[in-house]
Parts: sequence; C-alpha cells; structure tokens
Amino acid sequence: MSRDFVDWARQQVAASILLKQSVFNDMALLQAAERAAREVIRSVRAGGKVMLFGNGGSAADAQHIAAELAGRYRLERPGIAAIAVTVNASVLTAVANDYGFEHVFARQVEALGSAGDVAIGISTSGNSMSVVRGLETARAHGLITVGMTGASGGLLKSHADFCLQVPSDQTPRIQECHILIGHILCDFVEDELFGAQKTAPLPQL
Repeated sequence: MSRDFVDWARQQVAASILLKQSVFNDMALLQAAERAAREVIRSVRAGGKVMLFGNGGSAADAQHIAAELAGRYRLERPGIAAIAVTVNASVLTAVANDYGFEHVFARQVEALGSAGDVAIGISTSGNSMSVVRGLETARAHGLITVGMTGASGGLLKSHADFCLQVPSDQTPRIQECHILIGHILCDFVEDELFGAQKTAPLPQL
C-alpha cells in the first residue's frame, strides 16, 4: 500500500518547522549572520561587491541571493554589486578541464575579487572542495569570507571569517534554511543601505 501523501507532506513540513525553530533560538548562528551582513554593508559602501558560489542546489542558492541583491528584495533602490560565479559555463568548463573542478571558483575569485569584497561559499556538508578552495583563495586575496554550511561546518569552517552553521545534517532541511538566511541577509542589507523600512512584529512561536 502506498503512503498517504498528506501525512508524508506534513512530516516534511514539520521537520522543516522544527529546524527553523532551532535556527530561531541559535544565537551563535544569528550573531554570525549579523556580522556577515554588516561586512556586506561595509563592502558595498566602500565600492566593493559580493561573490557567491556553491554546487548543485547551493549553486542555485548562490544565484538566488545574488539576484535579490543585484535586482531588489523589497525596496525600489539602486542595484547592489553581487555576482554568482556559478553561471559562466565557458569559464567553469575551461577551468575544470585545465586545472580540475576544485578550482572552478577559486580561479574566478582570483580574477574578479578585490580586497575588501565579501565571498560567500555555500556547501551543506562544508566539504565541497571547489567551495573550500574558493574561500581559501578569497581569504588569501583579502576578501571577507562567509561560509554557509550544516551543523559540523566541515572543512569550510576553517576558511570562513563567519561560518553560518545550520544545526542539521539533512541536506534538504539545510538548504531550506540557507535560503531563509539568505533572504534575511538580503532584507537587512537592503534596508540598512537604502530604506527606513518598518519591521514587522515578531510572530509568536
């Protein structure tokens, strides 16, 4: 007999809600996210940019967050300099072919990054070598480094000035929280730079 879809769906939603409640209560994570957001604000005000990267679903998250910054999140305002270095197929395949896939982001950070920019590497495990090498190179070139990971932080943790560790080891749930955190960062950065936006009252949990 097949599983009842509604019950199955409710289990998935419940698991997502429980993890988001854990994020709600994780002061270390939220404080690290605030420091990362303030570094983005500092960099943008100084004429810098945000570079984002990850693989698979995390590549999609990098592109999503870059789009919210370069386009808009809530406010009508000038674009914020943000680029996902996951989208140029010619560069990605050339670097992967000539140097190895683990260098696909590092090479672009080296080419496009400047001291004072912010690099955000996204990996649910924290152990994706292309993302680890990207942040390692970013740090070596004077960029502020931010890692978005799962509970352990993986190898990425040692290369991130600020590591946003979602308290889970379940990839789908981590990804759901990564985009939530990404939206929070975009909202805060946009509001601090461009608008007096009223904050909605905190919901009761």
